[in-house]
Amino acid sequence: MPTGKVKWYDNDKGFGFLTTDEGQEVFLHANALQPGVGEIKVGARMEFGVADGRKGAQALSARLLEAAPSVAKAKRMPAKDLAPIVQDLVSLLDKSTGKLNNGSYPDNARVVAQALRMVADNFDA
Repeated sequence: MPTGKVKWYDNDKGFGFLTTDEGQEVFLHANALQPGVGEIKVGARMEFGVADGRKGAQALSARLLEAAPSVAKAKRMPAKDLAPIVQDLVSLLDKSTGKLNNGSYPDNARVVAQALRMVADNFDA
């Protein structure tokens, strides 16, 4: 069965278009969705059959493979709460340079990586 992503879909009207992995556009009507499929979002991956309709390719028996990734951003931590975390992170990084200069990673590399990600996410939010 072909797979592809939702190009656009109007949940109120019950139709939209999919783009197959090969680039073909396929019409998707709500009747082709399996029972229990909720809201369809742009970017969701689907598996479906394809039939030639009067106006082109149409999806049949469409099922959701994976939902569209969320684009919601996390809320920022207040800057005053983030300041001590950044200070601790600077200390962790400073202590890590000795091992890195000797050709190995620090024992707490995962903790440092998690702290870097958290700070970066707050800076980027």
